[in-house]
Amino acid sequence: MRPFDYHRARDLQDAQTDYASGAAFIAGGTNLLDLMKLQVMTPERLVDISRLGLDRIEDDGDGLRIGATVTNSDLAADPRVRRRWPVLSRALLAGASGQLRNKATTGGNLLQRTRCPYFYDPDTPCNKRDPGSGCAAMGGELRNHAVLGTSAHCLALSPGDMPVALRALDAVIEIRGTDGRTRAQPMEGFHRLPGDTPERETVLDPGELITAVRLPAPRGDRQVYRKVRDRASYAFALVSVAAVLRLEGGVISHAALGFGGLGTVPWRDPEVDALLTGERPSAALFDEAATLLLRGAEPREGTAFKLPLARRVLRAVLEEATQ
Repeated sequence: MRPFDYHRARDLQDAQTDYASGAAFIAGGTNLLDLMKLQVMTPERLVDISRLGLDRIEDDGDGLRIGATVTNSDLAADPRVRRRWPVLSRALLAGASGQLRNKATTGGNLLQRTRCPYFYDPDTPCNKRDPGSGCAAMGGELRNHAVLGTSAHCLALSPGDMPVALRALDAVIEIRGTDGRTRAQPMEGFHRLPGDTPERETVLDPGELITAVRLPAPRGDRQVYRKVRDRASYAFALVSVAAVLRLEGGVISHAALGFGGLGTVPWRDPEVDALLTGERPSAALFDEAATLLLRGAEPREGTAFKLPLARRVLRAVLEEATQ
């Protein structure tokens, strides 16, 4: 690990004033420190934002406001989350290990980097790590890369569990700009597709901070999260599905589905949601939803297995949610 300076911010203004080119914010550090050890990220200065009072979970009308440094463990255990937004609690508990969840934060989870092995290996070309160098994954091992939202410049998979649930819950991210003003950014559009600039992963500009995540009142009382992975714990999803549904009179009146393990960003397809809404649950409907979801998939050798797996997982989740 290369030498770096460390500054513990006194408040948000101090944190952003101290941020400059070559700096990085740190809270839990569960992803950043690994990348620093491998010299994938080499910030010259770390600005610690872990003690700025962003660790509270507060009622927000009919919704919830989750501070950016609330830990994954505290969020998953919160009685309000477990009762009204259980899909989020289940997604959090499906990620990482207990020790990591005790340190990992809400804001950091939204910003975690891909686990593409070529991104983690400084000796291989990677457009995300070194723009313009190429993508080693194009001709390499591809077991857990994306099949949706890829480009000619990047196949790297979005690795998170929590962001998948937040997509299905229509969460809104609170961002503090360098001018001190706060803006609201829906989860949709927060993560950027790789296109020809895979190094730009979110809409955040340098020095901007996530201060909170806001959850609106849940629109569906049937919430399911299912994650398929190589081992029972401490493994990233091969395919995951977060479903938030409401049934009225035997008809699906609301459907919102988030997908992990498939896309370069936490994935949601509004056409899939629209297809399900207003229909009676059936195996044929669920299969049609899977076909619609995967219509633009671009599997390669090593990732083709994800398509039939995604079909099975989606059908199982929808069957569970509509029973």
